[in-house]
Amino acid sequence: MEEFESRAWDDTPDTEPLEEDETLSPADVQSNCLRQFSSTDFIMEPGIFSTLKRYFQAGGNPEQVIEMLSENYQAVAQMANLMAEWLILAGASINDVQAMVENHLKQMILKTFDPKKADTIFTEEGDAPAWLTELIEHSTWRSVVYQLAEEFPECLMLNFTIKLISDAGFQGEITSISTAAQQIEVFSRILKTSTCNFLQSPEDTRHRAVVEFAKMVCHGQHTYIYAQVMLQILSQESKGGNNIRRLQQEITKYAINKCLNVTPIQLALNGAMAHPRAAQALAPMLARNALNPADITVLFKLYTSQDPPPVDLIRIPQLLELLIDALFKPGSKVNQEHKTKYFYLLGYSASVYENPKKGNRARQVIRDDLKPTQQAIEKVHNICQGGKSAMELIAEINTLYQCIRFPVVSVGLVRWIECVVNEPSYFKLCTESTPTHLALLDEVVSIHPLLHQRVLALLVDLFESEFQDLEILVQLELRKMLLDRMVNLLSRGCVLPVMKYIKNCSTKGDTDISLIRYFVREVLEIIAPPYTVEFVQLFLPLVENEDITGSMNTDSDLVNEFIAHCKTNYYVM
Repeated sequence: MEEFESRAWDDTPDTEPLEEDETLSPADVQSNCLRQFSSTDFIMEPGIFSTLKRYFQAGGNPEQVIEMLSENYQAVAQMANLMAEWLILAGASINDVQAMVENHLKQMILKTFDPKKADTIFTEEGDAPAWLTELIEHSTWRSVVYQLAEEFPECLMLNFTIKLISDAGFQGEITSISTAAQQIEVFSRILKTSTCNFLQSPEDTRHRAVVEFAKMVCHGQHTYIYAQVMLQILSQESKGGNNIRRLQQEITKYAINKCLNVTPIQLALNGAMAHPRAAQALAPMLARNALNPADITVLFKLYTSQDPPPVDLIRIPQLLELLIDALFKPGSKVNQEHKTKYFYLLGYSASVYENPKKGNRARQVIRDDLKPTQQAIEKVHNICQGGKSAMELIAEINTLYQCIRFPVVSVGLVRWIECVVNEPSYFKLCTESTPTHLALLDEVVSIHPLLHQRVLALLVDLFESEFQDLEILVQLELRKMLLDRMVNLLSRGCVLPVMKYIKNCSTKGDTDISLIRYFVREVLEIIAPPYTVEFVQLFLPLVENEDITGSMNTDSDLVNEFIAHCKTNYYVM
């Protein structure tokens, strides 16, 4: 745990000792109070009454106070209100004027905020002022509190306000506030809200929710352990438990990417400590994020024994990614003597399942699919690492199609394709209208819906790449081919993520309009009612856009029919 604590998770606050108040004479009290009374618009300050009380208790002169407050009253706030009224009378929108005033005040607060002065609110008034409760009802001022809380995490007033915001039911807004991690009550509420949001969010927006959630969870060692233990308990539930486990894994992945050593916690929660030999083999590989033939050999011996450890121990995503890279990433070097062990462990983790122990009956390990899975991994590995040309690859297409039905093989194949097609010279040397590697992706998405997002991410990266070595017309044809792959992805059920991406391309205006037109034409030819409301909201604006469909004379019937159907059957904003 020493390495864990030595990273970026040192939560010890840098606090300074408070200065002791010195006993002041009545003359000094009067002098301090008069200095405040002489400031501009002090009569509008929240602490005016407490200051007046101190002044009069010290024997101050009432007439002098009245004169000073009157002379220094410039009515800045009232003038701002008057200017706002004039702007509205001049024709400005009330909402625009309000936003203008609020934004200016927001900038001033962020610029001049003093946490020490803010903390005196409680010492002077003895309790939370009424205006603080009213302030958190407005989203603008809550956002100010969030920004200040990130900058001044030790401010008591801001910490208290964060708790008030959570108590008021706005904890869903403060998932990224590190201050919330200091208060167990607030953190627990946010943990619950964020977990529910993850479970309810669609797949294409889930990544953003996970990143915000993981950032908060990884604020410190205490928050990470607390959150992961709670999620571990929830993951044991029969309903939704697998989704919670996915959330755990995403948080762990985020922590690893931030170079935090979470391996001891990960293994402890995974039950590895009950199997010390397996834990000793896993720990160094996960900590260094690199495979070790010696440790792989230990795991191989354990999982080929009559009483192997639980399969969950080697279903750690980090380990699986390392095995996939070792077997399918071009250029990876695996000793020929150890390859069988890699095949076996990857196949075991992907295909073996267990019937838990019940009563006197021992735990059953079902290995029926292990041998065919291991053989498929080996076959595709040999093809991918064989350095075959495009023509030679076509000769192996039947073997690849047979092996693709194994999910783990498809994951490895996609990893290999990602590396191959991202080579700078790949498309420059390619002579096929549809490269074999990308054609293989069509088969992958038709069989494995869980790989849709990964394939789409690859297609998007290629579509947005700059192929400076290719002529303009060749680039255009290449992007049309990639759009064909996206249309195929759409036809296989990945509808909204593809539509959202194309709609975003059209909105940004950085994509050739002919490509958008090509996509719209291809989609119109394969779709038929009924449509979901979400699909209509994304696709109808593209079809109605004259710049896109105005020149599609040969497909005008498809355009008109789609628009007429949507206008008749859907209410579109």
